[in-house]
Amino acid sequence: MQKFYVTIPIYYANGKPSVGHAYTTIAADVLARYHRLLGKDVFFLAGLDENSQKNIEAAQAVGKGDDIQGYLDEMAALWERTFDGLGITHNRFIRTTEADHAKAVVKFWKAVEAKGDIYQGEYEGLYCKGCEAFYSEADLVDGKCPLHLTVPAHIKEKNYFFKLTKYRDALLEHIGKHPEFIQPSSRRNEIVSYIEKFMTDTSISRSTMKWGIPVPGDESQRVYVWFDALINYLTGVGYGTDEANFKKWWPANLHLVGKDIIKFHCAIWPAMLMSAGIPLPERVFAHGFFTVDGQKMSKSLGNVVDPVDIATKYSNDVLRFFLMREIRFGEDGDYSSKRLEERYNGDLANELGNLVHRVITMAEKYFDSKVPAKADGFLAGAWPAYQSAMEEVRLYDALEIAWSLVRQSNQFIDEKRPWELAKLKEDKMLSDSIYVLLETLRHIAWMLLPLMPDTAEKIFTKLGLEVSKELGQSQASAWVWGELAPGATLVKGEPLFPRREV
Repeated sequence: MQKFYVTIPIYYANGKPSVGHAYTTIAADVLARYHRLLGKDVFFLAGLDENSQKNIEAAQAVGKGDDIQGYLDEMAALWERTFDGLGITHNRFIRTTEADHAKAVVKFWKAVEAKGDIYQGEYEGLYCKGCEAFYSEADLVDGKCPLHLTVPAHIKEKNYFFKLTKYRDALLEHIGKHPEFIQPSSRRNEIVSYIEKFMTDTSISRSTMKWGIPVPGDESQRVYVWFDALINYLTGVGYGTDEANFKKWWPANLHLVGKDIIKFHCAIWPAMLMSAGIPLPERVFAHGFFTVDGQKMSKSLGNVVDPVDIATKYSNDVLRFFLMREIRFGEDGDYSSKRLEERYNGDLANELGNLVHRVITMAEKYFDSKVPAKADGFLAGAWPAYQSAMEEVRLYDALEIAWSLVRQSNQFIDEKRPWELAKLKEDKMLSDSIYVLLETLRHIAWMLLPLMPDTAEKIFTKLGLEVSKELGQSQASAWVWGELAPGATLVKGEPLFPRREV
C-alpha cells in the first residue's frame, strides 16, 4: 500500500491556537483526507514545541514559573481539544518534552557528532527572542528583525556548532536535481540565494538556557530549540524508539510550513539529515503570511482570531471553506469577518446550498422524491483537474473545480427550465435533467469530502445514500459517472446553509 506522511510545524505552546495556526493545520488535514480517499496509508503529525524560551516566559507571566511542565501540560490539552473540536484527523500529537523525543534528539546528535560535524566555538552576534533565531546584519531591516520589528539582542557565549557550510554543494545539487523539493518556486529561488551567499555554520546549543534537552555529554548546555524541534518529524514516526515504524513512514512526503521558517526547513534541516545519514523529505511547501483586516495578527494589537469562535458561530466546514477558498495556498492572505460573511451568503448559501435545495425540491415535485433513470452528464475533465490540483497542493484550485460544477449546475437549471419541461410533458428531457443534476451533486460531494467533510456527508444523505456505504467504496468506483442508483429515496431536509442577515 502506498503511504503519505504529512507534517505541519510544531507550534509554540505559549498561547491559544489562532486562525493562522488553523490555516496550516486545516490544509494538512485536507491533504490527509484526500490521500486516504485514494486508499493510501496516511500519517499526519501535529504537535507543540515545548522547549522554547517563549514558553518559559509565558509560564512565568501567569505565575507558573515554578511549574513549567504543569503549564505546558495545560496548554497541550488546550491545543489538543482545539484540534479535536475542529475535526483535525492527525494521527499523533507530539510534544517535544516527551521522553521519546529526548531519545530521538540524543540519537540524532550523536550521529551528527560521529560524522565530525559538531564542534565547539564562541558565538557573538544578534539574536531575536521572538523568532528564537540568530541573525546577521544583512538579515535585518533598519536594524530590526524583519518579522517582529524589534532590535535583536547582542549575545556572546560558547556553544556547539553544526558544520552547515560543509553541505553547501550537496544542498544545491539536491535542489537542482529535485525542483519539486521546495515549493512554490519563488521560495526555491530564495533558498538557493541564501545557501550560495549567506549560509554559515550555525550554533546548535545555548549555555544560557536551563529548560530543554541537555547536550549529550555536556549538562551545562541545552540543545538549541530549532535543532531540537526539527527532529520531531523523525520522532513522530519512531526514530530512536521504533525502527520498523520509522522505516515504514520516513521520508516524509510533505512538510507544510510558513514562509518565515523556510531557511530552517529547506537548508538547515536537509543538511542535518545528510549529516545523520537519513533520507531527505520529498517536498517542503511554504505558504504565505496571514493577516487580519490587512494587519499582522498579534496579541498587542488585540486582533488574534480564535478559530473555535468562527467554527462555533458558523461551522467547521465554513471555516475550512473560507480559509481554502479565500487564500491561494502559497501566497499571502488576509482574514476578514466581512469577507467571511460575503463568502457564506454568496458561495455557500446562494450557490451551493440553493442548488442542493432546488434540485431535491424539483425531484420531490416531479418524481415523488425518487432518483429518476440514468442519463449522461457534463463532468468532462473535472476529476483529472481536481486530482492534479490536490497533488500539487493547489487547494484553492481544487475547490474552484468543485465550484465550477456548482455554477454549471445552476446554469443548467436556468437553461433546461425543468418546470417548463414538466408543463410541456417532456418527460424524458425532464427525467434526464433531474438525474444529471442529482448525480452531479454526488460528484460535487465527493470533491468536497476532504475540504468540507460534514457538508459532503449531508449531501450524500440528501441523495438517499448511506454515508458509510458510500465512503466504503474505492475512489476509482465512486468517481465514475452514473453511480447514483435510480429509485433511491431523496431526503430534502433543511437547507445546508441558511442565509444569514448581515
